[in-house]
Amino acid sequence: METATSPRSAAERPAKRKAYKRYSSVEDRIFDTANTVVLLLLMLVTLYPFLNTLAISLNLASDTIRGGIYLWPREFTWNNYSYVFKDAAVIQSTMISVLRTVIGTVLTVFCSAMVAYTISRPEFVLRKFVTIAFILTMYFDGGLIPNFLLIRDLGLIGSFWVYIIPGLIGVFNLIIIRSAIDGLPESILESARIDGAGEFTTFVKIVLPLCVPVLATVALFTAVYQWNSWFDVFLYNSSYPNLSTLQYELQKILQNSNSSMSAKSAIDAYANAENSLAHAVTPVAVRATMTIVASVPIIMVYPFLQKYFVKGMMVGGVKE
Repeated sequence: METATSPRSAAERPAKRKAYKRYSSVEDRIFDTANTVVLLLLMLVTLYPFLNTLAISLNLASDTIRGGIYLWPREFTWNNYSYVFKDAAVIQSTMISVLRTVIGTVLTVFCSAMVAYTISRPEFVLRKFVTIAFILTMYFDGGLIPNFLLIRDLGLIGSFWVYIIPGLIGVFNLIIIRSAIDGLPESILESARIDGAGEFTTFVKIVLPLCVPVLATVALFTAVYQWNSWFDVFLYNSSYPNLSTLQYELQKILQNSNSSMSAKSAIDAYANAENSLAHAVTPVAVRATMTIVASVPIIMVYPFLQKYFVKGMMVGGVKE
C-alpha cells in the first residue's frame, strides 16, 4: 500500500501543479467561460421550442390567442389534454401504437440483423447479388398505386400486420448492421463453429451480443418511425377504427378543431361568454397538445438508448 510520502505520490505532485497552472491561465478561463456561454445558448435554443409548446399546451386556449406565452403557462389548465383524450378512440389507438412500436421494432431489428449476417458471410455465393437487389430498392420504387395493389393482393388490408410486414427489412438498417458485423473478428465466429455451434446459434449467441450498440441505434430509428407513422393507416386501415393509431387519431382531432373552432370564434366566445371560455379550445392549443402527446413517449425511451447511439453509428458506419 502506497503512502502519501511514497515516490509515486511525490512524482505526481509536480504534474498536478503544472496541470493546475495550465488550466488556471487567463486565456483558458476566457475560453472556458465563452465555451460555457455558447453551450448554454445552444441548449436554450434547442429546448425553447419544446418548452414553448409545452407551455401553450398547458395554457388556457383562449388566453393563448393573446400571445406572450414563452416558457411558462399564464393561465394553467388541463382542458387541452382533456379535449384530446375525451374520445375513447384515443385510448384504443394508443394501445395499437404501442403494440405497433414494440412488435415492429423487435421484429424489424431481428430480421434485419439476420439478413445482414447472411449477406455478410463470404461463403454465401449470392451475397453480392442479394446486396445489390436490396440497394436498388432504395433508388427505385413502384409507386403508391402498385404498393397499394400489392398490399391488397397479400390480404393485409384491414390487418394489424400491414404495419409490420411491409417494413420488416429496412435497407438502411441492413447496411448499418452488416458493416458492424463485418467489423467483428472472424476468429470469434470460427471459435464458435469449432465448438459445434451452428449458424443460427452463432448469430444469436455471438453476433447479436457483440452488436448491441448498433442494434440499439437501429431500434431507436425503427421505434421513432413506427410511433410517428400515420399515412399507412390512412391508406390501408382508415375504415377500421379498431386498428387506428394515435397519430392518425390526433390528426383527425386537429382537423376537427380547425373546422369547428377558429381563432375568431374563440375571441367571440371570450367577448360573449366568459364561462364557456374556460372549456374552449383552439387549433393552436390542440396542435401544441398533440405535439407533446406524440413526443413524450419517444423522449422517455431515448435516454435509455443514448449511450449506445453514438457508438452504434460509429460501429455501423466505419469499417477498418
